[in-house]
Amino acid sequence: MTSMTVEPREAVASRQIIVGVDTHKYAHVPVAVDHLGARLAARHVAANREGYAQLEAWAAALAGGGRVIAYGVEGTGSYGVGLASFLRRGGHRVVEVNRGDRRGRRSNGKSDTLDAEAAARAVLGGQAVATPKSADGTAEMIRQIKIARDTARKARTSAMITLKALIVTVPAELREQLAGLSDKVLIERCASLRPGAVTSAKHALRTLAKRYRALDTEIADHDTILDDLTRSHAPTLREALGIGADTAAEMLIVFGDNPDRVRSEAAFAKLCGTSPIPASSGLTNRHRLSRAGHREANAALYRTVIVRMRFHQPTTDYVTRRSAEGLSKRDIIRCLKRYLAREVYQRVMTDHHARQRPQAQAIHAKS
Repeated sequence: MTSMTVEPREAVASRQIIVGVDTHKYAHVPVAVDHLGARLAARHVAANREGYAQLEAWAAALAGGGRVIAYGVEGTGSYGVGLASFLRRGGHRVVEVNRGDRRGRRSNGKSDTLDAEAAARAVLGGQAVATPKSADGTAEMIRQIKIARDTARKARTSAMITLKALIVTVPAELREQLAGLSDKVLIERCASLRPGAVTSAKHALRTLAKRYRALDTEIADHDTILDDLTRSHAPTLREALGIGADTAAEMLIVFGDNPDRVRSEAAFAKLCGTSPIPASSGLTNRHRLSRAGHREANAALYRTVIVRMRFHQPTTDYVTRRSAEGLSKRDIIRCLKRYLAREVYQRVMTDHHARQRPQAQAIHAKS
């Protein structure tokens, strides 16, 4: 028989709880702790709308006359996205919790309830404060399209590499016909091959070439959609020199559909891995590149900086001046990425506020 402790009615009425949730594909494990850090209860719920409602009701029953301060949810961008969306629509505060510290896992063990409790304590202790992406608007559409585009690009590259590797081993008469051709001409030539003396080789080359062309067409379709979405969703961002559809899409994915969750341009710079990291010692006073943050966003900022170093006169002048001061090219690029992160943040927030203004006016008119 499980023993139960009867708590005073006043304690239950004033109780404030935090729920940590370890998310999985088919089931979620929530653990509740009170505002003093005492563990209250744990359970399993299904990873569907019925399970989400059960979790919400369970937390409300534990709170009694008190309230649920927040839900700390792991994996808000994957298995926990449905739960986070459900709780947010219910008016609850949802906090994104990263995977627990590995040192603590080695010391204390690993289980779903331990992970959920660690998530709750991370919110209680203030280590987890991030607001998850809402994942319900244009930015989420851009993310999905970009995933399809990026995987198609990888497959296209793989098709070209495989085709060129195959040419090395085909019979000499066919290899000599295809040697030294540019990629575009090579694809056209291989796609037009007809069965002959070396049927299997021609069939394989023709198949790879047609695959490449099909993927190229698919990528072009994705690019058109991304261009339209980014221009309509973030016109101010797209006006910036060197920021095309691909870079703009990457920036909007980082921000999500609720850009105000990124508290400042400094926070955005750190999120992209462009914030300066002190690397000083003795008489040396310098900063180094950051290896943390969103690496795809960091790479997008890098590409834009390289474009501006070549075509943007103020950037060219800056490079010349900083080079004369003794900075290396790597340090100059680091500085430029930090400046660009500030510009991107301001432009994205400008577009965000422009979208919010008509909604605020409509609400004000109704009231």
